Amino acid sequence: MSDSNTQFTIHFWGVRGSIPCPGPETVRYGGNTSCIEMRVNGERIIFDGGTGLRELGQHLLHEGKPIHASMFFTHSHWDHIQGFPFFVPAFLPSNQFEVYGVISPNGATIEQRLNDQMLHPNFPVPLQIMQAQLKFCDLSIGETVSIGDINVTNALLNHPGEAVGYRVEWNGLAAAYVTDTEHFPERLDENVLYLAQNADVMIYDCTYTDAEYYSETTSKVGWGHSTWQEAVKLAKAANVKKLVVFHHDPLHDDDFMDEIGRKTVAEFPNSIVAREGMILDLAESKALELANR
Repeated sequence: MSDSNTQFTIHFWGVRGSIPCPGPETVRYGGNTSCIEMRVNGERIIFDGGTGLRELGQHLLHEGKPIHASMFFTHSHWDHIQGFPFFVPAFLPSNQFEVYGVISPNGATIEQRLNDQMLHPNFPVPLQIMQAQLKFCDLSIGETVSIGDINVTNALLNHPGEAVGYRVEWNGLAAAYVTDTEHFPERLDENVLYLAQNADVMIYDCTYTDAEYYSETTSKVGWGHSTWQEAVKLAKAANVKKLVVFHHDPLHDDDFMDEIGRKTVAEFPNSIVAREGMILDLAESKALELANR
């Protein structure tokens, strides 16, 4: 793997949506909810705090050194924040985290929402018991945050209660993290196209298949999620190099995900279904691309 100061890697710690679903039928793709980590030019950037965040926390503890990271939340539905109270590095005073989130439609900040899920009767100890240096930062929609020479931009997505997607840019490389969004029936979402335009990787909400989404008996229209078929349309329109199928429905077992993977690859060859533990190396892929020209 490349040196930490020249790398752009994406680590998948939780790839499910809605609710954790551990068990023998999900062991290959994983059952933890949304959490990905990007390691970019020596910086650590975490997106969402689903149950996968607990797994990431255990990994960080084994590194045995003080941790500094930036954490960006897309929104605060349970499957994106329920791992935060179990993120052990946040309880240790040697660690430091900048926590970013857009203010919700009811005016609640990301600090308020993370705090509220840890209040009685929901949780035994409050957020204030965390001893790490926690700096909470309110984002405006469309704002760009610079972390050294890395730019993290957000855009509004189509999701009940609002959510944002993110685009991370560094050294000519770009990754789009677009989860919890529902496509529009008559057009492609301009905000998603903006986040994904010419991206090396687009991680996209493919919770449903078209058949499930448009089902006459169990329609998912209005539920705030999209399909792998829509992901393919967006990836082609935005000239995305690699598509990652993400936010798997808890009812979709490993065999079902295998089939989604086969169908997606048939429509967009450079695509992959996200699995827990998967690592993508954008800098290495770029170097190989240039070498093969």
